[in-house]
Amino acid sequence: MARQIHVDLVAVEESVWSGEADLVVARTTEGELGVLPGHAPVLGQLAEPSEVRIRKPDGDLTYEVSGGFLAVTPDGVTILAESAESVTPTR
Repeated sequence: MARQIHVDLVAVEESVWSGEADLVVARTTEGELGVLPGHAPVLGQLAEPSEVRIRKPDGDLTYEVSGGFLAVTPDGVTILAESAESVTPTR
């Protein structure tokens, strides 16, 4: 089984999504950042507006986010956004 990384996507007053993912991609003020399991710790400010893509074995999720930060720690990825709206097409 492939390694996965734990992801928490949180908006101002709610948890938007939490779970295991193969890859997280976010656009920060420094450029686009891809995070795989085992990534070095990093803190980045999300670009405005920004898109966060979460790749899971059963399908990808995409969120339009406004403001906030992305933190990568040994425990996983936390995305703290002012707002987050799903733009993943329904199947």
